[in-house]
Amino acid sequence: MSGTDTMTPASRTLADLKDLAVSTASMVEAAPKREPKRDALGRSYATGRRKNAIARVWIKPGKGDITVNGRRVGVYFARPVLRMLLAQPFLVTDRYNQFDVFCTVNGGGLSGQAGAVRHGISRALTHFEPDLRGLLKVAGFLTRDSRVVERKKYGKAKARRSFQFSKR
Repeated sequence: MSGTDTMTPASRTLADLKDLAVSTASMVEAAPKREPKRDALGRSYATGRRKNAIARVWIKPGKGDITVNGRRVGVYFARPVLRMLLAQPFLVTDRYNQFDVFCTVNGGGLSGQAGAVRHGISRALTHFEPDLRGLLKVAGFLTRDSRVVERKKYGKAKARRSFQFSKR
């Protein structure tokens, strides 16, 4: 091993770091540019999942109307927390009230359905504008939350809770 091979962090120069930045930039340029996925009507489609709920989501440029199973979002998701969940991907990407959303959702409860629609909106946004993927990925909206309800076991009151013990 020669003396030039043992570089301490203090002996690194700014030129070394610039060379590293140039080499990583060339790798980024080598990566293929993602193309938008849109249908003949200018919409992007994605599927979102959460717990047992599955949402099929279409987005297109518009004025911010959200329709869930043929109903307005305020009627279908009456709780403000659930409506806030649906708006998060648009707020993070600074696209609020720029897209109309049409979705069908089934399975699970309202909370799981809202999470599924949010996941579907996030994925559809990345199909419509691939440059938004980084923002949505960092915010955690593209990760499918895989937690599901644990099944009930025999001999138990619920999944893990035992029946009350009686001494007499």
